[in-house]
Amino acid sequence: MGNVSLRRVAVIGVGMSKFGKQPERTMVDLGTEACQAAIKDAGIIPKNIEGGYCANLVPTTGCLAQEVFSKVGIVNREIANVENACAGGSTAVREVFYAIATGRYDIGIALGVDSMTTGVPRGPMATNDIDGQSGLSMPGWAAMIMRRYMKKYGATVEQFAQASVKNHHNGTLNPYAMYQREYALEEILNSKMICDPLTLFMICPVTDGAAAAILCAADKVAQYTSSPVWFAGSGLKTGGYTYFWEEIDVSPMGEQATAEAYEMAGVGPEDLDLVELHDAFAATEIPNIEDMGICPRGEGARLTQEGYFDLGGKMPVNPSGGLLAQGHPLSASGVRQVCEITWHLRGQAGKRQVEGAKVGIGHMEGGIVTGLQGGACGISILKR
Repeated sequence: MGNVSLRRVAVIGVGMSKFGKQPERTMVDLGTEACQAAIKDAGIIPKNIEGGYCANLVPTTGCLAQEVFSKVGIVNREIANVENACAGGSTAVREVFYAIATGRYDIGIALGVDSMTTGVPRGPMATNDIDGQSGLSMPGWAAMIMRRYMKKYGATVEQFAQASVKNHHNGTLNPYAMYQREYALEEILNSKMICDPLTLFMICPVTDGAAAAILCAADKVAQYTSSPVWFAGSGLKTGGYTYFWEEIDVSPMGEQATAEAYEMAGVGPEDLDLVELHDAFAATEIPNIEDMGICPRGEGARLTQEGYFDLGGKMPVNPSGGLLAQGHPLSASGVRQVCEITWHLRGQAGKRQVEGAKVGIGHMEGGIVTGLQGGACGISILKR
């Protein structure tokens, strides 16, 4: 934004649907439920919401945002649909944040919604380049990351599987999570092999769901809450032409987007109290932790095994259960992270509460589609 002066922006309302396989429900149903919950949480009259962005990846007939928002009384407003792969939800939140921070309007809503059981295409990640023609899939890509990391640092499959054990434990404490049962390390390791060394329980499930967040300019916040959660930092970056020819277990766009958000928020990794990050695969949680500067390169696997990232550990990662346990309705996940962090900063996260949390970060990365370009990474930092 260069030298543009930005207003402070707070999160005043959050809400979401339960995540799971719900093919009988439409995306309009799911999105409406999340928006109604956020509106109730904020204690706001829908007509006071001046703009909204909806992230969605699964194909629709178009204008999903307009259809959902009209169901809850948000009409005759600035409304737009965005698509940015798994970072779509983070992008929708970012667009609402900047619209308010730059004075375009005072109150806005971000929604993320997808129904993977009804509309996600199957097949390779891309069909118009050599990687796609060779059958490159998301599990294949994640398995290569995991193998590269293990070779480079001497990490083990068991250490990566421990991330899944941790996240499934956290999911048992989250009423919105798709999976709400414990999995022992042996169960994770002995589940069906999908793409060696990734097993079934090291991969996030096919999921439907929605999440919404209402943001508000600082001078209007007192009308809705006396203890706001501030949306303090945002980052969004894409990959470069050399993405696959560098170290596959390192994400430059993840590093850069996180650095952008840290600078805006005036914090560093040492200031964080909890982390919600992209763990579509147990293979990606550990490298993503390192991309964010939360621990040195090569240390994440050992620290995961030692419980450093557990609830009650030094740096709780994915206290929600992450994508592995909560599920991953693609565009919904970035907004869902904002909901989760907001609940922790308010002290409303129930049995999974990170006590005394004051700063939390959300990280969503996705859309790695060819050997020459690397998707998008969206970062959100919230402060109490």
